[in-house]
Amino acid sequence: MAGWRSRLETSLLREWAGGGAAQWLLRPLSWLYAGILWLRRMANGSVRPLSTSAASLRAPLVVVGNLTAGGSGKTPCVIALAQALAARGWHPGIVSRGYGGRGRITPVTASSAPAEVGDEPVLIARRTGMPVWVGRDRLAAARDLLGACPQVDVLISDDGLQHASLPRDVEIVVVDARRGFGNRRLLPAGPLREPLLRLSRVDQLWVCGEGEVPACPPAAAAVPVRVGLALSGTACSLARPGETRPLAGFAGQDTVAVAGIAAPERFFGMLGAAGIRATPAAWPDHHAFRAEDLQHLRDRCVLMTQKDAVKCEAFAAADWWMVPLDAVIPASAVDAVERGLRHSPRGASSDTSPRRS
Repeated sequence: MAGWRSRLETSLLREWAGGGAAQWLLRPLSWLYAGILWLRRMANGSVRPLSTSAASLRAPLVVVGNLTAGGSGKTPCVIALAQALAARGWHPGIVSRGYGGRGRITPVTASSAPAEVGDEPVLIARRTGMPVWVGRDRLAAARDLLGACPQVDVLISDDGLQHASLPRDVEIVVVDARRGFGNRRLLPAGPLREPLLRLSRVDQLWVCGEGEVPACPPAAAAVPVRVGLALSGTACSLARPGETRPLAGFAGQDTVAVAGIAAPERFFGMLGAAGIRATPAAWPDHHAFRAEDLQHLRDRCVLMTQKDAVKCEAFAAADWWMVPLDAVIPASAVDAVERGLRHSPRGASSDTSPRRS
């Protein structure tokens, strides 16, 4: 089911960007989707005020989400934000839906199976070393994380902007600079999960990668912030953990670039900008790689994304390498997140909150 959904999403992403005829045929379904969103808002009210259920969370929560379907650079931003807050004295914990996993509430470690908890949560756990919990019910996952990890004084939700039951003190929307908001129509005629007026209620808009900052509606409250995306200068061996190689060393070598992500062209383009002319091999987003998928590449030099690498380690060949992707968040954006955390009733009352001058 996940593979079928990913292939459909990939086709739609092309349609939304190219302005083909199919989007017009899908507009009646977008109107139906808009009606469902309106009913949900009427049922749940605003997601920003603290509710009775939110009071059970002793730590403030930052939602890092998106308005568009498809890759936006959100997970690298979650990792970078968690690391930035930790460097300032906070003790973050991360909650996620765990796309591709089984959906039950469970902690995630560096050795967790992506098929059980999702590929992105495993990646986050490895890159940050921080507590990560997943679950279809993210509020319950947040409660369990806080109960198991008393040192955690701030929560970060990887995705969850549309998860109405999840309380939030700071909302950050991440958008890919090249794709922007597409044709600006709601699903399925366009990429939007919510109308662009939703930007009037978020705290920050992070524009990831190279490209123009997409035009925002006049009511948008957040000033767009540019967040850089950069490949690490070092590739890591899948077959021999701990072994690394300078990325520049692959220039001029016959390589294959493997990507099972929503925006594979970004990875391929960044390798090209680094002087690596790799043969691209794209799979649907969140593809559950099996050994037979890459059997024909066992004798080739392969570079792959970090999200894909966690699913390929068990059957990796000798010359397969993972290239980490890092987000570079401006200090001013982290400052703004901290201000939101300090103004939260939960952040102010937490005994474990960092003391700021």
